[in-house]
Amino acid sequence: MYKIFVNDRPIILTNTVMKESGFKVFLLKSVDMEYVIRKLQRNEYNEVYLYHPKKEKLLSLFKDRIGYINAGGGLVKNDKNELLFIERNKKWDLPKGRAEKGENIETTSLREVEEETGVKNLSIDKFLQETYHIYKNKGKYNLKVTHWYLMKTDFSGDLVPQLEEGITQAVWKTNTEAKSALSNSYANVILLTEAYLSTV
Repeated sequence: MYKIFVNDRPIILTNTVMKESGFKVFLLKSVDMEYVIRKLQRNEYNEVYLYHPKKEKLLSLFKDRIGYINAGGGLVKNDKNELLFIERNKKWDLPKGRAEKGENIETTSLREVEEETGVKNLSIDKFLQETYHIYKNKGKYNLKVTHWYLMKTDFSGDLVPQLEEGITQAVWKTNTEAKSALSNSYANVILLTEAYLSTV
């Protein structure tokens, strides 16, 4: 099962047949994707399930239907075990961005964290997960697949938010402060960060 967010409302890809109860179910292969996205954006549906019988084909079929781009980002820990957050559009977020042509996703992730926050001496500890959300680019809806990595750094210099990307703050937060920040964040950031915090 995959959760793909339109704002903070999910499209859930599933291979399980279920009776509708407070949500809508459509066939993944034939659904009008723009219709579903518009309904979610207008808060007319809380969530939508898209069904296909073959579990292994769910994500690839969805990508074929809508088109996608790859992005990479980081959940970054410093020597004090604090986590790196950015503020964008008055919400707490994590540094991330789209892959450039010919760039592998680990390189993308490291580059984007450094560009958006000024943090140097980054190293990847491990892959965490992929998250999915819909965005509009040049009048067309696309799926953004973000590959997230747990990163470490011994950087203790000043943080420099990338203003031209709409980032107004870059800050280190304790685990307690991070939990509090999630009350004003995005669904995918909440899922990712809560999963990490549950293990520490």
